[in-house]
Amino acid sequence: MQLYNKLSANERAELIEKAGKERLTLSFYKYARISNPQEFRDQLFIKWDSLDVLGRIYVATEGINAQLSLPADNFENFKTHLDRIDFLENVRLNIAVEQDNMSFLKLKVKVRDKIVADGLNDETFDVTNKGIHVNAEMFNDLIEDENTVLVDMRNHYESEIGHFKNAVTPDVDTFRESLDIIEDDLKAHKEDKKLVMYCTGGIRCEKASAYFKHKGFKNVYQLDGGIIEYTRQVNEKALENKFIGKNFVFDERRAEKISDDVIAQCHQCGKPCDTHVNCANDACHLLFIQCEDCKAEMDNCCSSTCKDINALPYEEQKALRKGQGNSNDIFKKGRADHLPYKKDLRNIFETLKK
Repeated sequence: MQLYNKLSANERAELIEKAGKERLTLSFYKYARISNPQEFRDQLFIKWDSLDVLGRIYVATEGINAQLSLPADNFENFKTHLDRIDFLENVRLNIAVEQDNMSFLKLKVKVRDKIVADGLNDETFDVTNKGIHVNAEMFNDLIEDENTVLVDMRNHYESEIGHFKNAVTPDVDTFRESLDIIEDDLKAHKEDKKLVMYCTGGIRCEKASAYFKHKGFKNVYQLDGGIIEYTRQVNEKALENKFIGKNFVFDERRAEKISDDVIAQCHQCGKPCDTHVNCANDACHLLFIQCEDCKAEMDNCCSSTCKDINALPYEEQKALRKGQGNSNDIFKKGRADHLPYKKDLRNIFETLKK
């Protein structure tokens, strides 16, 4: 019985090309009590592999977080399967704003300690005691209120290419970093301000809203379905779009365009640009923003050193990597010192303190 992916990304891409079928990219999450995550994980893999599902799925005792693609003509069978799982019946599926048949090239279903790493070890914290969910129209009204603090619960490299107008964008590399920072900077406003949060699809906000309620915040709201669902409602109901730029996504597409605004810049030359790439040098693989001119000049690399290494024959590159761990730059997500136009660190709540 096959319980793990056995094809390479290139082999899978060839199969998708040959099949000639349109695929849907979507995501969903659900906080729930799963007593045996490993058994649940194996059952999901067997069923989803049979439906040609590809993606990155995390399962934990606290629930499931899924980002995936599947042939459009398998969607109804997939939905029927979800509805037969008690806690996933009628779960909201966030359909991607922009579709791409190659958004995922492997099926990875992994058991994790948590579906969203938060660094919390507080047994009194109840993740199901969440904040008030608001739709796109209510969200637009809320963020115009002078008593509202709008907080982006994503990481710096996500908000760098797109965010809501007037949002506080924490300069953090991980979700777990943002929780204490936000609580500390807003501790004086636990009762008099409306704390409104958003993220890509809602999963981080749901946990954060429960956490901040646990910490004593009285008026906590989250954008239901995140940026993805907000965009769908804006388009469907002809609402004013208050999101500027692109929505970063964690698949091969890397981003969805929500507005025509380009709010970021190439990390190498400073030109307006919001296209994330990974350095072509496999020993580096740094995620950073690169324009087409720099891409051509640098051969898809983040530095001259990486460019030189990437030009070597594959076997020589492999020999250089032998015994070496990944460079720490891989974790900096565009903050490597050799990028002259990387995003600057700043006080995330400076607007509140003016």
